[in-house]
Amino acid sequence: MKKVEAVIKPFKLDDVREALSEVGITGMTAIEVKGFGRQKGHTELYRGAEYVVDFLPKVKLEVIVQDGDVERCVETITNAARTGKIGDGKIFVTPVERVVRIRTGERDNDAV
Repeated sequence: MKKVEAVIKPFKLDDVREALSEVGITGMTAIEVKGFGRQKGHTELYRGAEYVVDFLPKVKLEVIVQDGDVERCVETITNAARTGKIGDGKIFVTPVERVVRIRTGERDNDAV
């Protein structure tokens, strides 16, 4: 099993969720986060004063998938989240050693 983590622009969340659902990948966690990379934030004007917005709002998605579904998941997220502009985000894939469903005690593949 693998954990696919994606950091995307907030307005792309619904597009990504729908696209993953269409390819049969269900169940995800979405977390509102702030961060920056090459985008580096920007300057805004508020009541005549300039200030720097260093951390930009993003959404972090976490999806646990079978090894055979990783490429499909990554491609689906990439296609749905892409705007072609700086700050589209990143996808990280890491191994998952164990999964336990708390309610039933099921483990690993049965728990996903």
